[in-house]
Amino acid sequence: MDISKAEQRVLHLLAQGGYILVEKDETGRIINQETVTRDGWYWAGCSQQLFQKLKYKRLISSKNSGPYRITQLGLRRVRSQLDSR
Repeated sequence: MDISKAEQRVLHLLAQGGYILVEKDETGRIINQETVTRDGWYWAGCSQQLFQKLKYKRLISSKNSGPYRITQLGLRRVRSQLDSR
């Protein structure tokens, strides 16, 4: 499975400890989602379409109604990058 650069960026951020918070309406549809880095900063690089693609490919998942995090499959798909710290 080939993933785009934008998907790689999001997966790398999630692999470092970030997560995606979602807000749902009464019917259970996602109306808003926010990506949070491991440092607690909000990151605006994950659009609704990109979120849906990652979810469809099962690279991210939510457990027990918690935030979305990277899956084992997502960890295998993301290419390793050097940390700029």
